[in-house]
Amino acid sequence: MFEPFIDKLRYGTYITLETTPSRSAQFSPTIEKIAALGLDKLVDGFSTTDNPLAKLKYNALFAAMKLQERFGKPTLATMSMRDRNRIALQSDLLGANESNVRAILALTGDSAHSSDQPHAKGVFEGNSKLLLDIITTLNFGTDLAGQKLIAPVQEIYPFAVIDAYAKSAATLQKKMAKKVSHGAIGIITQPVYDLENAKKLLEMMENANSENNADCVLILGYFPITKLRTARFLDENVPGIYVPNAWVEALEKASLISPEEEYRVGFELSKNLFEELKTLHPKIHIMTANQFELAKAILS
Repeated sequence: MFEPFIDKLRYGTYITLETTPSRSAQFSPTIEKIAALGLDKLVDGFSTTDNPLAKLKYNALFAAMKLQERFGKPTLATMSMRDRNRIALQSDLLGANESNVRAILALTGDSAHSSDQPHAKGVFEGNSKLLLDIITTLNFGTDLAGQKLIAPVQEIYPFAVIDAYAKSAATLQKKMAKKVSHGAIGIITQPVYDLENAKKLLEMMENANSENNADCVLILGYFPITKLRTARFLDENVPGIYVPNAWVEALEKASLISPEEEYRVGFELSKNLFEELKTLHPKIHIMTANQFELAKAILS
């Protein structure tokens, strides 16, 4: 399952779709919605998020296992440093490995201060680079303390994330190179809304690989915008994302006409961007906050 997936990442077209489990003891409704829309036939794999914004959700590793069992397609399971120390991280990776959950998206994680669970505390024993190091160590057959594993793991594939935009390009380049040096085979960007921005990120990836004698692949993050409110929020409140003024202005003008026109303009901008990114660099990770009908419309 994973070898062809990694080959597609490196040499072919690679499209993945993010899923966010809900605060529920069942993930099957999400799976059935994906199946009903036929989305599994339009993407190469999925991802599952790990309690984003420190809000309680169904476990990302179990969700990944269920997606793989249902669709036979690889899933990147997100793991956050916020909720686990190094013992728990290694333990989860070992258990997930036997269930063939072997693509891991390493995140530092959002602050526990925004959690919906009163008195929750963040662990943060390290940042995402520690998790990348743990994966490298397990792949070599030992735990982080240097003790040999009784049964070795099947290869674990480590992924990381990076901002799509920063005022200091040098700082962003340095962060990217760090994640490559810690073993990431793929780095997913925050959503990209500008083709020139995407080109600069690809150039940074080339430099990071050259510096580390590596072949890490940049995966362009993509989040379609169909509302003026969303465009403003992303541009003003989410670090590492830049929404062009032209998008905001077009959505603003459309919103004065009707909600339907606002949606139409946003969808057209987003659809055109998707096609342009696919032509430039067909390695894209789609995020829609579980708006799977929108994902279907973009991919169709």
